[in-house]
Parts: sequence; C-alpha cells; structure tokens
Amino acid sequence: MSEQSISRRSFLKVAWGSAGALALGEGLFVGLKFLSPRVVAGEFGGVFNAGPVDSFPAGSVTPFEAGRFYVVRLHDGGFLAVYRRCTHLGCAVPYDPEQGRFVCPCHGSAFELDGEVLNPPAPRPLDLFTLTIDDDGSVLIDTGAPIERDRIDPAHIVYA
Repeated sequence: MSEQSISRRSFLKVAWGSAGALALGEGLFVGLKFLSPRVVAGEFGGVFNAGPVDSFPAGSVTPFEAGRFYVVRLHDGGFLAVYRRCTHLGCAVPYDPEQGRFVCPCHGSAFELDGEVLNPPAPRPLDLFTLTIDDDGSVLIDTGAPIERDRIDPAHIVYA
C-alpha cells in the first residue's frame, strides 16, 4: 500500500483554480440574466390576454397601450395584432377613426387597417405580433417578437 501525498503548492493551485472557475461561472450567469429580456404576461414583451372574441366587433380597432399594439378585427371577421410603431422612423402611429386608418404624426405615412402602406414615406406595412385564439375563445397576443413583413399576406389573418 503506497501513500500518495499532495504538496501544499499543488493543493493551493487546484483550490484557487476551482474558486476562480466558480467565480467566473457565477459572473457569466449573472451577466446573462441581467441582459436577457424580462418576459411578464400583461407587459410589453410578454403575452396579453385581450379578452373574448365577441368583445371585438367587425371593423373595430382596439388599442392596448401597455402592449404597444392594436387588435384589429377586419370587416370579414379576421383578427390582426398590429404593432403601433411606424416602419419609417419608429414613431407611435395612432388610429384615426374619422379616416378609418392609421396615420403617423411624424412624416404623414398612412396605413390601412391591415397595415398596408397607403401613403409613403413608410417603406413597408406595419409589423404584426403573433395572435392566437385559445379554446375558450380568448384572443392572445405575444409581443415577444414583432413579425416584420414586406407585403400583406393573408396567412397572417387569424379567424375565430
């Protein structure tokens, strides 16, 4: 039976190396946690429950200020979650009920209910958010990732 001894110097090298690796790992974890977006239901970047399908009449535009979007119920009954940010320079685009369209106050871009550009300088339609209708008929909007589009696509319209 042979007895192996470890020198004090070797032990301290291993101990300090382990402590340094642990500190580096903790620092990376905390840094990544700090930089990652906070996703909370009911806040921008999270999922919103906009309410039941029946609360949106055909041809209506309902603003959700905390979510920075509009729930648009088209005349044919389809739903869109339209991001209120202008695709030109990022201004907040209000809905003008008198004109029945979105009109950007910064440079005059105008958009149809489905987000299509009517009046430039906006280069493309308004962005969308993912909209789903769950089994109990609630309209859910995920504001985590805007859908950038360069044209109007009927596949983005959700029907109840």
